Amino acid sequence: MFYDNHGRKINYVRLAVTDRCNLRCFYCMPESGIKYMNREDLLTFEEMERMLRVFAEQGINKVRITGGEPFVRRGIMEFLESIATLPGIDHINITTNGTTTGQYIDRLQAIGIRAVNLSLDSLDKDRFFEITRRNEFDNVMETFHQLLDTDINVKINMVVMEGRNIEDIYPMVLLTRDHNVSVRFIEEMPFNGTEGQGNTTFWPMKKILDHVKAEFPEVEKLPDPPSSTSRNYKIKGFKGDFGIIAAYTRTFCGTCNRIRVTPQGTLKTCLYEGGGTSLRDIIRSGASDHQLTDHLQKILSNRFKDGFEAENDRKNNPVSESMATIGG
Repeated sequence: MFYDNHGRKINYVRLAVTDRCNLRCFYCMPESGIKYMNREDLLTFEEMERMLRVFAEQGINKVRITGGEPFVRRGIMEFLESIATLPGIDHINITTNGTTTGQYIDRLQAIGIRAVNLSLDSLDKDRFFEITRRNEFDNVMETFHQLLDTDINVKINMVVMEGRNIEDIYPMVLLTRDHNVSVRFIEEMPFNGTEGQGNTTFWPMKKILDHVKAEFPEVEKLPDPPSSTSRNYKIKGFKGDFGIIAAYTRTFCGTCNRIRVTPQGTLKTCLYEGGGTSLRDIIRSGASDHQLTDHLQKILSNRFKDGFEAENDRKNNPVSESMATIGG
């Protein structure tokens, strides 16, 4: 088992398979996009599979595939089908923008994908376009309804943004009335790939919850699973539920059980840390599985206590990466 220096068991990895995305959500990257990594700088699928096998041997049993947008990388389904057979990997979940995902839903269900998180920041077509800068709303909603017809656990991730989509909070909650879906309201984070970012008007968790309660007084608190990033709730009589992720105020850091690997193979033990360790370079240097495991344990033995400590360590180098390069 992997444990960090704070006694937390690490059993969850978020693996970004690409930095490319076919949307241009303003809070994630500039309108002009970002300079994409050279193909040879990315981890190959073979390297990713080996890394996950080593992780699984040390007790990491949950994998979330992210990007960028994972389904824009060629060969993604074959990769998912391959890692679904790895011993020890019990949960493979996917975060996607849903624009091209619909064509793969049958195959995802066949290999046992447990959950799909659909990034959807508005249920209004015009606001969706303003946020994403792309006209893909109909495709995303078609994917959503296709997913509801499966036994895949469906979650919607909505980043809450002042002046952009506050009007969508109530319609999102209403989705849970008739559908067995989980909506996750996420505090906006300052990772859009530009300098001078800030969240002076961001909505913290309490403000989001108070806003929901103003319209839906019969909010019931649900138990939060161990290491949950969200505080979870339900409206009495509704089929689904909703949660709030304190991504910016970071109230969940104390129970963090996850690490993340960027598309180029950089291991980050915290979203807010600078730098990281290149697993790609370690793998390509010819390291054995045992040596790779030793590297991982040494990294975890010097982990930041929480996101605030990690951010403070950056000193005069504030967070300014795109989430597409960090791994959403």
